[in-house]
Amino acid sequence: MYIKSTHAAVLAAAFTLPKDININDQASIRSVSSTLAYELMAWYTGNVTNTPETIAVFPEPYYWWEAGAAWGAMLDYSHYTGDPSYDEVITQALLSQVGPKFDLMVPAHYGSEGNDDQAFWSFAILNAAERNFPQPDDSIPPWLNIAENIWNSMVVRWNESSCGGGLAWQIFASNPNGMSYKNSVSNGGFFQLSARLARATGNDTYLQWAQKVWDWSEKVGFVDNNFNVYDGADSKNNCATVNELSFSYAQGIYLYGSAVLYNYTNGDKTWGNRTSGLLKAADSYFSPYENATNIMYEHACEPYGVCNNDMKSFKGYLSRFMWATTRMMPSTLPRVQTLLNASAIAAANACSGGQNGTVCGQRWYVGGFDGVTGLGQQMTALETVHGLLAQEALPPFKAGQIKHVKGTENTPPATNPATTSSPTPSPTSTKRSNAAGSTFIARRWILPALSSVLVMAFA
Repeated sequence: MYIKSTHAAVLAAAFTLPKDININDQASIRSVSSTLAYELMAWYTGNVTNTPETIAVFPEPYYWWEAGAAWGAMLDYSHYTGDPSYDEVITQALLSQVGPKFDLMVPAHYGSEGNDDQAFWSFAILNAAERNFPQPDDSIPPWLNIAENIWNSMVVRWNESSCGGGLAWQIFASNPNGMSYKNSVSNGGFFQLSARLARATGNDTYLQWAQKVWDWSEKVGFVDNNFNVYDGADSKNNCATVNELSFSYAQGIYLYGSAVLYNYTNGDKTWGNRTSGLLKAADSYFSPYENATNIMYEHACEPYGVCNNDMKSFKGYLSRFMWATTRMMPSTLPRVQTLLNASAIAAANACSGGQNGTVCGQRWYVGGFDGVTGLGQQMTALETVHGLLAQEALPPFKAGQIKHVKGTENTPPATNPATTSSPTPSPTSTKRSNAAGSTFIARRWILPALSSVLVMAFA
């Protein structure tokens, strides 16, 4: 089953070096994407050990949330490239984590599961639902029903006893590190989940909640007047002081949620302005140096060499949601292509390590492989590269189009005949971010040092 699929991927990987990518050639993009997907899946052993403890998750030091992010990336790979090689193992992974109430509350992972973790898995479930990805198990509800169950489990955690509302970072009091912290990724995740469910179901209850979360996020200062998205605030002081550390994935989460609402509301100007503002604010994650124009970087940690394993994956989610935004609000496509075409080339060049010259490094702006490898590095490159094909694939299905498809075979995505190859961008100037200062947050632990001040991590 999966061994045969892997063999096909190995053959593709053997013939394509990422550094040789031609972003104006769809065959080249697909071939490089295949190489990158194979290297990502090389980190996964759950289908080999095939035990309840190992299926769907990646070995330490990678947390449960990042496994959900990886399966979301692999769903993107399947959809954008039309390659079903990994579909069966993706299905196995997703279905293994639905939990006893089919809401992604998984007892085996209670020790590390926070609202943001559940949100990231929900993105993968929604990817499956919005693409009519087959769900063959009669004992488990369809993907869309699982997504609604997730929403139902999250909405009851909305807490107006402090900060006027919001979700805490953590869920369980037994995991107190973050119970008083309300972070943008948890709330942005709930915002995006609500937005996508509104479009997927036509139920305006979800729209109302998406608007409510957005309004709260602005009021509390997580999203500022220039549409920068900040990390969070402590409810112990009623969220009076916002932690202005910023990460790319939070920007991307709010961006795509806003774009989905623009699409769902038939081009509402308010959501259009918000989407444009969030995309403009994302400029701070590009062009770290004058000779690295339009190349993405994680501005809070990459220049200082202090990104932890979680943070090394964040760029991939900004890429994912920027490409997805272009299908919800097509006017964003030129700017997204300008940024991500250049970043895709740089990312592919960074994936020139290892024995076969196919392993990815972390920093794309150094002009090649930097020797810093990991699951997140493979994922960020893959999301950025295979997104070059986003215009050729069908956009996410919406209410009336989403169906419960059974069976183990997935049909490759249809080609959109109205699209053309992405042009190579012309270099444009962007403002280098100064957001990273002397404080730094580690997601699960405190990093040894950034400078003179260490702050406990919230993501």
